[in-house]
This record gives sequence, C-alpha cells and structure tokens, in this order.
Amino acid sequence: MSRIPVTILGATGTVGQRFVRRLARHPSFEIAHLTASERKAGMRYADACDWRLEGESWAGLGDRVLELCDPGRAFSPIVFSALDCEVALSVEPAFARAGSLVFSNASAFRMEEDIPLIVPELNADHLELLAFQRRKRGWTGGIVCNPNCTTVVLLGALGPLHRAFGAQAVFAVSMQALSGAGYPGVSSIDATANVVPFIRGEEDKVETEARKILGLLGPEGIAEAGIEISASCNRVPVLEGHTIAASMRLTGSPSPADLVAALEAFVPDTAGLGLYSAPGLFLQVRREADRPQPRRDVEEDGGMRIQVGRVRSCPILGSKLVVLGHNTERGAAGASVLNAELALSRGMV
Repeated sequence: MSRIPVTILGATGTVGQRFVRRLARHPSFEIAHLTASERKAGMRYADACDWRLEGESWAGLGDRVLELCDPGRAFSPIVFSALDCEVALSVEPAFARAGSLVFSNASAFRMEEDIPLIVPELNADHLELLAFQRRKRGWTGGIVCNPNCTTVVLLGALGPLHRAFGAQAVFAVSMQALSGAGYPGVSSIDATANVVPFIRGEEDKVETEARKILGLLGPEGIAEAGIEISASCNRVPVLEGHTIAASMRLTGSPSPADLVAALEAFVPDTAGLGLYSAPGLFLQVRREADRPQPRRDVEEDGGMRIQVGRVRSCPILGSKLVVLGHNTERGAAGASVLNAELALSRGMV
C-alpha cells in the first residue's frame, strides 16, 4: 500500500524536528511538505534548521525546500502541526477547511468542545467528536489535538487508576525538563543548579485537560470527569523527561498493592491494533526504591513508555506515586503521530 502524503507545519523547531525524524521512515506516512515561517520559506531545510537530534542530520531531508504554512502550497490529507499557539489559531483551521486532518501539538484548540483531545490508550473513542466538529464548522478536514506534555505524563498513571477505582482528587507536583521550553529555552543562568517554580499556563492546562480526557463521550459531547486537580509546575535542570510526584484520593481507599495490580493489569484502548508508534508496553511499574529516573528510563520504547514508581500510601489523600514520561516524544511529536495512526486504523483518514 502506498504511503499517505503528510505536511509538517513548523518543521525547524524542537518538536518539528522530532516530527521529521519520526516520519522520515514511517511505513504509513510519507513527508510531502516541510513548512516554516515567511522568513525561512524558500530555504533548504539544512540551511534553515539547526538540527539538534541524534541520528542522521535532518533525517536525510536536508535538501528539501521549505514552504509557507499555506494549504494552497503545502496541502496534504494529513498535517502534523508543531506551530506555536498564536500561529496555530489561524493556520490549522485553514488546512482543516481545505480538507486536511490536522494532528496538532499546539494548545490553541485543545479545550474546544468539538475538538478531540486524545491519549490513544485512554480515550480512543473521543475521536468520534470529529463528526460533530465537521458538522458544526463546515470543514471537510478537521483538527485532533494531543494534550500538554505534563498532562499526558500524569494521565499515564491517573488514567488507569481512575478507570479501576474512580479518582476524586489529585495533587501533582511536576519537575519538568528544559527541553519543554524549546530552544534556546531557559537561559543557562536560570537553568544551572536551580529550580524555576513557574511555567506560564502549565498548571491550568494540567488541571483542565485531564478532566476532558478522562470524561465520557455522549450525544452532547464530552462530560468532563469530576476530579479535583491541583498542579504545581516547576522547571528543573533535566534535559528530557517530565517527572511528577502525585497524591490521589481514590474511591474505596485501595492499598498500594491494589494500585500496582490495577496499573499492571491495565489494558490500553490501542491493544491489538498494531499501531506503529505505540510502545511495546504503555505503562511500566518500577519496584526499585529510586526509580523511575529521567537519565536512566525516559528513552524506553522510543520515549513512548510511561514509567511509574514509588507507589505507596499518602497520609492525606490516601495514595501517592511518581510518574515519568518523555515530554517531547510521548508528550509532543510521538503523541501526534500515534493519534494519526489511531485515526487511520479507524478509517477516519
């Protein structure tokens, strides 16, 4: 079967480069267009992009000429967006109106009532919102979002536990990698031997996006989960990998052994679908006292595996644990590509 042409919006940035590397050898998708701002359009990818990833530079596409983020010039049936929120607000709908199915890493449309906000292992059925979206907006294409990088890491543990027991309240403290700020990101003076206890907009995203993703799809859209969530987000001197220490109040006050059993027994919605970017193991429970750790664990399964450790009792909320995930793969480029594979498996592309 021939591969489906795809467009990458914002191909030169931190997340855009990860899209390029993931899609350059993808069995179902073929990169047809790389796009950038007016300032870089018309340049060779190798000249416009300061490549910062391991492996072959520019994924072998250094001679490609960058195009404008315009569906009239760079149309493909599938589009992957690594655009900043402000640019995405106008560009992503333009592609959706033209008939592209846009898989967006931007926050611009995540909380719109008709936009699917997907973690494939947890709420694959929310893709059905696309039909509502197309009717409401008159689009032949559409927009599908993946969540904030911190939200998806938290949900790697909270989602299975909510399904098993029902979650009532969560207090989460994040320790977020520097790569989440893009490049050049946090200044060296601020990042070295320091913790920055503020990431603009991050706490609100975690608190709101999680409730939508864990909500139930009904005839009127998504009924958000009734979970109280309080997040405190911090930037720490780690290159890749967001770590979250979370305390939870779960219905029935399950024991730590109950939590471990539920996490290990969790069957993701993607089981059996054979999705190319899906990890061999969605969720791994670590028994070591000092794991998971970003330096040692975050690259498992190409950065798509969620790792949970230190599962224990909490004297205030009942349960607590530590969860780790790769912010620019599981929380960004890899997440969008996996969403596209899910939509393809459901005949939506």
